[in-house]
Amino acid sequence: MSKIPVKQIDSADKCSRCHASYCCTYFTHQIDTPRSMSDFDTLLWQVSHEQTEIYKDEDGWFLLLTTRCQHLQDDGRCGIYEVRPQICRDHSNDNCEFDGLCGPDDFDLYFRTHDDLDAYCRKRFRKWDKRFALFAKQS
Repeated sequence: MSKIPVKQIDSADKCSRCHASYCCTYFTHQIDTPRSMSDFDTLLWQVSHEQTEIYKDEDGWFLLLTTRCQHLQDDGRCGIYEVRPQICRDHSNDNCEFDGLCGPDDFDLYFRTHDDLDAYCRKRFRKWDKRFALFAKQS
């Protein structure tokens, strides 16, 4: 019995099948590497906001904001395609989320909620629960 060859989806076809359900519904912003309890306390505040997550990968630390582009049309196409920003023009769909290459397991660290990050901080810092008293002494 012969195998039927599976057609690979090429880059040109990927976006038409995706309907922008990935790349146009979030953005990431690289942040300085957090080191101190104060840095992590600020991250707790940030991840406490809706649609905000934090991750670390081989390129550093990032805020991930899951928010849909205002120019994304119902059919998944860009409503300002001819005048879209340069970052959109430069975006490559090689190894994109459509390929299943960008999930929580693909990051060194991934924090979806305040509780996720708080648990990490409790392991990282022995005096995490005493940080407010330490902050008061520093000011």
